[in-house]
Amino acid sequence: MIERVVIAGGGSGGHLFPGIAVVEELRRRNPAVRVLFVGTERGIEARLLPKLGESLALLDVKPLIGRSPTQLVSSVARLPRSAAKAFALLRRERPQVVLGLGGYASGPLLATAAAMRLPTALLEQNAQVGLTNRMLAHTVGRAYLTYAETQVLFGDRRARVLGNPVRRAFVEASKLAYHDPAGADAREKKRILVIGGSQGARCLNEMVPDALAQAGVVDLGVDVLHQTGQSMVEEVTRRYRELGIRAQVVPFIDDMAKAYREAGLLIARAGATTLAELCAIGRAAILIPFPFAAEDHQLRNAQALARMGAAVALPEPGLEVGQLAGEVRDLLLNRERRQQMAGASRALARPEAAAAIVDDLQEWLRLTDDGMPGPGSPQDWNASGGMGAAGTGEESAQGAAGVTRRARVRRRSQLRIRPVDGGMAEAAQ
Repeated sequence: MIERVVIAGGGSGGHLFPGIAVVEELRRRNPAVRVLFVGTERGIEARLLPKLGESLALLDVKPLIGRSPTQLVSSVARLPRSAAKAFALLRRERPQVVLGLGGYASGPLLATAAAMRLPTALLEQNAQVGLTNRMLAHTVGRAYLTYAETQVLFGDRRARVLGNPVRRAFVEASKLAYHDPAGADAREKKRILVIGGSQGARCLNEMVPDALAQAGVVDLGVDVLHQTGQSMVEEVTRRYRELGIRAQVVPFIDDMAKAYREAGLLIARAGATTLAELCAIGRAAILIPFPFAAEDHQLRNAQALARMGAAVALPEPGLEVGQLAGEVRDLLLNRERRQQMAGASRALARPEAAAAIVDDLQEWLRLTDDGMPGPGSPQDWNASGGMGAAGTGEESAQGAAGVTRRARVRRRSQLRIRPVDGGMAEAAQ
């Protein structure tokens, strides 16, 4: 049983929410599990986790990509201090495993944990692996993936294609939809849900109100729930009012599972967590990928659903209000098409991904009933150092290279588990 875990990373809801889903599953099995999240003051974790009563430690790290030369130098200069704080946190917490969620805050934690020879794992939600996870691909002990095609980067020994974890509310909603799909569709309300990731999306905020007006939502008796992000609430509220559309405009939706359940149509970005939640409940969707997502991974996410008949994918470049209005109206007037799309998305769902990840972590760590590592567990590699009394600051100073040749040799003897094929694929925006 896992009793102590550090969760590293975040920044956006797409990175953070899968980690929360894993923590919910850990707590379902062991309510006393000690969890420490580690992130940055600029990420969504700094605003959301205190509200949830979670413990959060902050690192002073900044991204390395998309920076000017001066900013890049500043970002790199912060890394030694971040690594030193990460080392202190890990010595204090003594976690049985460190789980990275992606995002630049996870890099120093996982690299330092690996140098200390702690068991490390990461989540990769997208079809295009992010920079931090690419850098950690041959350092971590486990990589939990959403798309099978990303498995080649991590290798069969590390990779497990188990799907993108969704929060417990989506797991329960998914069970209801799976056992009574006709009833779930019949109960759908005349509501359109608009979400642009945890920070909102300017394109959706500016284009969707006019598109919905052209689609005739007023005459069709359809209302709108629109998550805008903090900066555009008043502007979007005013526009809906001018157009005569019944709309609830909010900066952030706390109960996202309820929002999905009460919608008949979703208009959204194509982050992996959004898509995993969409598929868990099953709703017709129009996806407008964020065109500046790293290596265009949102477009690949949206196209994957569209190929399966689970969504309409509309690339933002060149998209016009009239085109979006036409797709919305067609879906609103064609209930059979909406239901077919909802069924296709449910067929791609992996609602038990969090449970599968915890199952694999438990088996990989080979914990005994009292929470101590058994023979052959990753912690057993640390017999000569790491987090025990023999661990030293000199070991930590080795950085990611501190995963020594001896540890690598011992890791080759781990139990191999055949990856599960398939799976669905958020990153916010």
